[in-house]
Amino acid sequence: MEELYNTSGNQSYDTNYDDNTNYICFTGNYAFILYVLTWIICCIGLPLIIVAIIALYFVIQKDHVAPVYVINLLLSDLFQLCCMMVWVTDKTCENFVMFYFFDFGLMVSVGFMVCVSMERYLVIAHPLWYRYRRTIKSSMIVSIVVWVLPLVCVLPFYLWFDDKVILTVFSVFLLLPLPLFMFFLVGTLRALSSARSVPSDEKRRIVAILLIVLLIYTLLFLPDIIWSLVDEARNNTIFTDLCLCLLQLSPLADLIMYVFIRKGAIDNLLSSLCCDRMDSDADHPVTVLADVSKSAADPQQGEV
Repeated sequence: MEELYNTSGNQSYDTNYDDNTNYICFTGNYAFILYVLTWIICCIGLPLIIVAIIALYFVIQKDHVAPVYVINLLLSDLFQLCCMMVWVTDKTCENFVMFYFFDFGLMVSVGFMVCVSMERYLVIAHPLWYRYRRTIKSSMIVSIVVWVLPLVCVLPFYLWFDDKVILTVFSVFLLLPLPLFMFFLVGTLRALSSARSVPSDEKRRIVAILLIVLLIYTLLFLPDIIWSLVDEARNNTIFTDLCLCLLQLSPLADLIMYVFIRKGAIDNLLSSLCCDRMDSDADHPVTVLADVSKSAADPQQGEV
């Protein structure tokens, strides 16, 4: 999908810009804005994602398997940020392979978003099965599959087909998780009333995570899917630049999931947004400064 980034010398789809402004790997009227935005995202995202990965790693060391998918999601975001760093530092803009690597990171990111949603759905809909079947080993196997799947499904098209076929395959790959996100959210909402073993504050957090995942996917990935499938969208320069901006924001958006694994002030926010009257089992106050390690001691209460 290097066409989206409007790199000089490697465009399959001609885009009509008012001028021929070029800035590093960005081309068009908004090249400098995209360049500055990319630097801002990298400078903010890189340190925060590294800190979040380290914090989640220590949670896993305590046999708390839920953050495994979130860690891999953040690793895919880190991979994307590294590709973006190349965009803004490669003055010759000849390293086109970075654009394919960025696409790979996007596909892996969406895959782990599905894993996070599925894991949250199982906590509510099938708590007993999930409690006794989940292991770090099984989570690692699933993670390896998610990393390898884009290579197996998409790499052959990148090697042997033209750019239009690649765009179609890429967009279909990103579009397939949409019904899964909706199924996990609806299934979780239906199963909330019968999930007696899950505390009410944890229910609110799980629903919030599912909503955030669906919101991130809808706002940041769907426009790019539309861009890939609709010829008229690719000819609209403003929409093209907007799609690129949204994709670049996805690593920062995924950091929100890290916020929701911690019990703290976020619980008070969720309590104020949700209807506490429906949670008759919530007879104890939410701890404002609860620690992640304390949550790890309870397999059901401290999960992502």
